[in-house]
This record gives sequence, C-alpha cells and structure tokens, in this order.
Amino acid sequence: MTLVTAGVVVLDCAEPEKLAQFYKELLATEDVDTHVGRVEIRAAGGFRLALRRDMNATAPSWPRPENSLQAHLEFVVDDPDAVERLIVGLGGRQVETGDTSGPTEERVYADPAGHSFTVRRGRSTAPKQG
Repeated sequence: MTLVTAGVVVLDCAEPEKLAQFYKELLATEDVDTHVGRVEIRAAGGFRLALRRDMNATAPSWPRPENSLQAHLEFVVDDPDAVERLIVGLGGRQVETGDTSGPTEERVYADPAGHSFTVRRGRSTAPKQG
C-alpha cells in the first residue's frame, strides 16, 4: 500500500504570485491554484511546484559557499537554446557558463527570485538513424 501519493516542491519567496508567472510560462501551464500566501502550479506529467510567501526569504548564493543550494529544480527539454531564450525573456538569468556540450547538455539558471534550476537536454527516444 502506497502511503505517499504525491509530492510537491515548495520554494519560499517574497512574492509568490509574481514568481508563479515565471514558472507558469516556463512550464506552459494554466493549472494554477492560489491560496493565501501560496501558489501551486501543476504542469504536464504531474509535476507540482508550490511557491510560498516568506517575507524574510533570501535568495541562495550558490555556487558561492556563503549559503546552501536550498533547492534545485531540473527540467528536461528538447531544445536548450529555445528554452534559454524563454527563461531570459521571462526574467531568469544564467548562473553557470562553460562547456555545456554533449548528449545530456546541462545549463544552470536562476529564476527572478534567485532560486537555481537546471535545464537538461533529454535523451532522444527516436531510433538511431544510419
């Protein structure tokens, strides 16, 4: 018997409604529940993300050692360049640069409130050609 039926990643931030707009656009979903001090987003595939109001929230300093990572989200994408343009257009920023080539290309970003997340190229499920 399964006791835990769902999980939700919760990020603390000063303005959950504003940050929800970023993630709502990034995850291309309209499925949003707003409660007092909390916004929950449900994306395709059952992924759930909640943003909780904390007026004293401070952004993580990662990769600097002064503060912990606190939380880390990872999104699997087909076109990292297109997703990067979307992230920057929504107010996010790239955190880490360097060689990101390879079949599981990863790029690290911060949302407008400073939470870090990774965008990773998914492995192709198409049959190999040739």
